[in-house]
Amino acid sequence: MSIKSIHSLLSLVVFFLLVACSGAGSGLQTTAAPTAASTAVPSTPASLAAPTPTSGRGQGDTLRLIYWQAPTIINSHLSAGTKDLSASRITYEPLASFDNDGNMVPFLAAEIPTLDNGGVAADGKSVTWKLKPDVKWSDGKPFTADDVLFTYEYIINPDVKSTSSTAYTAIESVEVVDDYTVKINFKEVTPAWFQSFVGSQGTILPRHVFADYNGANAADAPANLAPVGTGPYRVVEYKKEDVLIIGGSAVNTIKIIYEPNPYFREPDNPYFSRVELQGGGDANVAAQAIRDGLADFAWNLVVEESILSQIDSGGHGVAQFPPGAFVERIMINFTDPNRETTDGERSSIQFPHPFLSDKRVRQAIAYAIDRKAIADSYSRGGVFTPNILVAPTIYDSPNTAYEYDPEKAAALLDEAGWLDSDGDDIRDKDGIKLKVVFQTSILPLRQLAQEVVKKGLGVIGFEVELKNIDSSIFLGPPKDTTDTRRQFYTDLEEYAFSNKSPDPGAYMAGWACDQAAQKSNDWSLPNWARYCNPAYDELYKQSLTEIDPEKRQQLFIQMNDLLIEDAAVIPLVQLNQPIGVNNSLIGLKATPWDAEVWNIKDWRRK
Repeated sequence: MSIKSIHSLLSLVVFFLLVACSGAGSGLQTTAAPTAASTAVPSTPASLAAPTPTSGRGQGDTLRLIYWQAPTIINSHLSAGTKDLSASRITYEPLASFDNDGNMVPFLAAEIPTLDNGGVAADGKSVTWKLKPDVKWSDGKPFTADDVLFTYEYIINPDVKSTSSTAYTAIESVEVVDDYTVKINFKEVTPAWFQSFVGSQGTILPRHVFADYNGANAADAPANLAPVGTGPYRVVEYKKEDVLIIGGSAVNTIKIIYEPNPYFREPDNPYFSRVELQGGGDANVAAQAIRDGLADFAWNLVVEESILSQIDSGGHGVAQFPPGAFVERIMINFTDPNRETTDGERSSIQFPHPFLSDKRVRQAIAYAIDRKAIADSYSRGGVFTPNILVAPTIYDSPNTAYEYDPEKAAALLDEAGWLDSDGDDIRDKDGIKLKVVFQTSILPLRQLAQEVVKKGLGVIGFEVELKNIDSSIFLGPPKDTTDTRRQFYTDLEEYAFSNKSPDPGAYMAGWACDQAAQKSNDWSLPNWARYCNPAYDELYKQSLTEIDPEKRQQLFIQMNDLLIEDAAVIPLVQLNQPIGVNNSLIGLKATPWDAEVWNIKDWRRK
C-alpha cells in the first residue's frame, strides 16, 4: 500500500464511519494500555535441528559495513539513535515497512491490512494483522502472535523506558486472536494505524527471550547484545575492539559479527556468509574505507564535497544520495542547564531557561545565523530547509521563510532589554549575561556550522562556548555520562533527526508538553528541548484522531509553522543522507522510512 493509497484510505474511512459496524471479536489474550569485552550468542539448542542450508544461502563472502557512530545496543526499542536501529534491523523484523516509493511491504505479516480485506476496521478504531505461518526465531522457537502482544507489553511498560513508546500511545489493547492473527484496538479513531509494529521502531521481540527483562532490568538483558530475531542474519559476537578516553568519557569502538540465520524462512537468502559491522571512528575514515575498497557499505557520510568526490574517483565505490527525511537542526533548550534539582538533575522542567524562554531572544538567534552558508557546505549531501518537517513532501510547508538579518536580531534584543551595560561586548540584563554553550558531535561539517553560529551570535552580543563530543557519547544512551543530546545539559545543540514513518505523528510528538525527556523517564521521551506550548499541544491532539487526510495534512503543517514562528527550533539542512557503496554490491534499496539495511536479505555481489 502506498502513501497515496493510505491517503485515499483515510478518505474512505470518513464514509465508512457513517455505517454501523460489527463488534470486535473476543481475543484469547489481551493487554490494555496503562492509564564485558565480547559477548557471544548462545548456540542453537541441540534439540532444535536447523534446516539444511541450500545452495543460495550463505554462498557469498563477508559483507563489510561501517557505521562511524558505534551502535551501543542491538534492541530497537532501547535504541539511542539510528545506528542502533540499523544494527538491530539486520536481525529483527517488523510486521511491515515502507519502501522508498511509499509502498507498504510485508515482513512478518502475511498481507497488508486494508478496508477491502477487512484488516482495517471501517470505524477506524482497530486493525487486524494476519501473520506468516511457520516463521521461527533464530534459536528455532516458533514466532506467533503472542510475541507481538509481548512486544507491546514491553514497549508500554514505563519501567522499561522504551524509546519507541510514542508510536504506541494510540493503542487501547492488543488481542491475540489465534497463533497467526493479532488485533490492535485503538483508544480513538486512528488514521495512523500503520505507525505501530511497522518500520525500524516496529520490530518484534521474542517473549521467551525477554520475558524476564520486561521491567526496570530491561537494560540488563543479555539479548540486548546477543539478540534472537526472525531476520536473515543472527549475531554471533558483539566485540569491543578498543576503549578510548575522550574528554573524560570512555568511547567504545566495536565490531558486531553476524552469520546467516539457519531458520530464516527464505531458503535461498541471505547471500553473504558473514556480516561484519564496524562501529566507531569518524565519517572521513568511513568514506576513505569505501574509496579504497576496504568496505562495502558506509553509513551517513556527512562529509565535505571533496571527500565525496574522492569516493567517486577512487575506482572502488560510489557516493549515493537517497532522499531522506532527516533535518539537521539547532535545538534550543527551554530549561536551565545550569540549575540543579535536589536530586542533581539539570535541564529540569522545574526551572525555565533564564533567557531562551523569551521568544524575542530565540528569534534573534534565528535571524543572526547565516543558515544558508551552513547548508551550502553540505553540497550534494543536503539542501537548505526552513522547515523541521520535510517528508513526505505533502507535509513540507510552503508558508515559512528564512531571513538572515543581524540588524533585526539586535533590535529584538534591544526590545527585550538585553543591553551591554558594562562595555564587554556581551549583552546582559538583571545580572545575567547572554552566554550560551553550544554542543554537537565531532563531525567536520558540524564544527563548521558551530563556527558560523558563534560568529553570528557574537555580532549581536552573545558569548558562545563550543563543546564537541564524540558521537558514540553524544548520540548514545544517558549512561555514565551527562553529555548526550537527550539530557541536553547545554543551551544549544545540533544534530539530525527524522520521522521514522511516512506518518509524522510520532515525530511531531517531540514538542508535546507531556513528552518532555527527564531523569524520571531516563530521558527516553522525545521532547528533548522541553518545549511546552498549549497551542501546539492542541494541534497535536487533533492530529491523533483527524481522519480527513487533507485536514490532517494541514494540522501537521500548522504544527511545523508554529514551531518555526515561535523559534522553538532552527532547521538547517534537509539531508540526503549520503552513503558509500562498493561497486560490487547490488540489491541495496534505501528508504527514508527504515534503516538502510532493511532489505539486507536481498544484498548480493555482482
